Amino acid sequence: MNQPTKKSKPVPAANASPARPTREEAEAAVRTLLRWAGDDPSREGLIDTPARVVRSYEEFFAGYAMDPDEYLRRTFEEVEGYDEMVLLRDIRVESYCEHHMVPIIGRAHVAYMPHRRVVGISKLARVVEAYAKRLQIQEKMTVQIANTINQVLEPMGVAVVIEASHQCMTTRGVHKPGVSMITSHMLGVFRSNPTTRKELMALLGSSGGNPLHP
Repeated sequence: MNQPTKKSKPVPAANASPARPTREEAEAAVRTLLRWAGDDPSREGLIDTPARVVRSYEEFFAGYAMDPDEYLRRTFEEVEGYDEMVLLRDIRVESYCEHHMVPIIGRAHVAYMPHRRVVGISKLARVVEAYAKRLQIQEKMTVQIANTINQVLEPMGVAVVIEASHQCMTTRGVHKPGVSMITSHMLGVFRSNPTTRKELMALLGSSGGNPLHP
């Protein structure tokens, strides 16, 4: 007699994201943290705080809903053969440390050497924003921005330099205000050609302070 086939349970993908909590669950979590901090979430000044925090999170972490690749899809080829460096300097960076969930505030410089086509400069800033508006570490964010531009635009080279202050070490821990961290990621001619790299550093230095030495 044939035995009934036993149905196997579906195995979730290893990288599958957990189900996103509801807004109500998120607000309840904020109330728990308020109680853990020692305050009363039912008092007048804190009644609306959970809702405000959740709305803030939607703005702080909007990058999870952004597609950085998509910003670079529309390019322009009528550039009269322009093949010199394009540099967008001093892009405001507002991110959050994935270890302590406190702000990372600074600026990014993004450069690329076009290969037959260019992209609207605002799109470079959008790529920075898409990765910054997530829980991050600065080193990873720097690489993500550079790699995305390199993969989608296929330029002759890409350079990303970020200088930022981390509140995880200025407002807690070692409490060292005034400290900034600099990271860079160079691809293509920016890595292989010292002259191109030196030109980039000179352009960055003309803003009043070279974030990296050539």
